[in-house]
Amino acid sequence: MPPRRTLAISSGFLMFCLAIVSCATMKNVRDAIAPVQNQANKTRDQVGALQKEADANKQSIGELDREIATTSEKADDANKKATEAAAAAASAASAAADAKQRADAADALARELQTKLDRSLQHLDNYTLLATEQIFFAVNRTSLTKEEDEKLDAVIAKLDKIKGYVVEVAGYADSTGDRAHNLEISSKRADEVVHYLVQHDVELRAIRQLGVGSDFPGADNKTREARKMNRRVDVKIYVRDVTGEGRTS
Repeated sequence: MPPRRTLAISSGFLMFCLAIVSCATMKNVRDAIAPVQNQANKTRDQVGALQKEADANKQSIGELDREIATTSEKADDANKKATEAAAAAASAASAAADAKQRADAADALARELQTKLDRSLQHLDNYTLLATEQIFFAVNRTSLTKEEDEKLDAVIAKLDKIKGYVVEVAGYADSTGDRAHNLEISSKRADEVVHYLVQHDVELRAIRQLGVGSDFPGADNKTREARKMNRRVDVKIYVRDVTGEGRTS
């Protein structure tokens, strides 16, 4: 065989051998890489699962944070309400103590009133009632109106014509206020009438004054007109009894 042909056959055979070796190598490489690739795929799947779990945990944490914030707001609101309730309780206790104090003061005033009333009646045992005038006042007012001034002027005119008289000035109140307030305002109304009489030359020593409050109403206090009748001062003129029959009310 000629040398060139032998060389060509040798070259072809070499290429064939190389092709076989290459195929075997690639197969070996693929076989070697396959487990690694599978492991990588599993790792990616695990990473994906962990990422989903992390996202879920993040969402849960967010929800928990919102719940904590809501709970904190509720706790703050509860604390605020508790503080307000404590303040209200303290205020109620203070109001109760104040009410008791006012009630005690009213009782003391009532006892004082009864003493004054008894004393006034004793002084009038030898007198008889000549005339009564009623002076009315607006709600929570102690000042005299022009109309009431005119009534007192008529009383003064009667007193100018008699001697040896005693004037009883008794202030009253309706029942809308508490007892202590009613006693106080009834006394102030009586003070106003006495002041007017003294300014017009009625001798102070001839006047018997007291504030009665709402304990002895002249009307039932159920209507506006009835309450108006109780916001008054009764001015009673007594003269010395010459018949021996004594005081009449």
